[in-house]
Amino acid sequence: MKRTLSLALVMVALLFTGMGFNSDVRIAEVWSTSGGLKVPESVLYDGADDILYVSNINGKPTEKNQKGFISRLSADGKMDTLKWVGGMHAPKGMGLYGNLLYVTDIDRIHVIDKTHARILKTHAVADAKFLNDIAIDAGGLVYITDMAAKKVMIIKDDTVDTWIELNDFTKPNGLFMDAPDLLVGTADGLLRIGLTTRAIQMEIPVRGGIDGLKKIGEGEYIVSDWKGKTRLIGRDREPRVLLDTTESKINAADLEYIPGKQWLVIPTFFDNRVVAYRLTR
Repeated sequence: MKRTLSLALVMVALLFTGMGFNSDVRIAEVWSTSGGLKVPESVLYDGADDILYVSNINGKPTEKNQKGFISRLSADGKMDTLKWVGGMHAPKGMGLYGNLLYVTDIDRIHVIDKTHARILKTHAVADAKFLNDIAIDAGGLVYITDMAAKKVMIIKDDTVDTWIELNDFTKPNGLFMDAPDLLVGTADGLLRIGLTTRAIQMEIPVRGGIDGLKKIGEGEYIVSDWKGKTRLIGRDREPRVLLDTTESKINAADLEYIPGKQWLVIPTFFDNRVVAYRLTR
């Protein structure tokens, strides 16, 4: 029933003014895969290998059960390796730097050698409450949100430290590197933080939470709110809904956007699928 509802939403091919907020855009499902996925939380595209990494919580988001794992999908949604790397608790956000895949895991950050599919190192983060998304700058500095502790952490010189506290904002989650700034999605809106100055400004006020966060144009972003709503947001514009599967209880977690394919790839969390949609003008 859930899949039927999801497909029906897509087949309507929602029309809206977006992607520049000046032209009609259609969204249509390209592929959907399950293949044994267990609570997929995040999807990350690896352009060098043309594959998708998927983090699988395989339990509750804060459950330390050592059942969590990372899957690999081909770019067209076929299962490459279901349990590519395992032994985690509840893996969530991911980030790539060269041959290294960084993965958050409640109060730890794993560093995976993608060539040999093994965990090279695990950083235990003291006082971490709910590590979530990851973004990495050009120099290899790794930024991580702690949603419950309201802060952004950093891995620098192989050490994890607090980079900035965000006590005035609710649930900092999604990250996107937009050098010379870091974009942070919160339940209050999209923040822009200078990488060197650490000055904070509200880029776009928007309510509802920002789990997935991708920039698709100057001042334009696609965001998901976990509950099921995926929106296009922009400066001085009303948010535009791309998809809303909230009523059918299909989540929209930490999504990916692949510009070269014009694909939006969404993990459905408790619905145990990853779904790709094509955006066309």
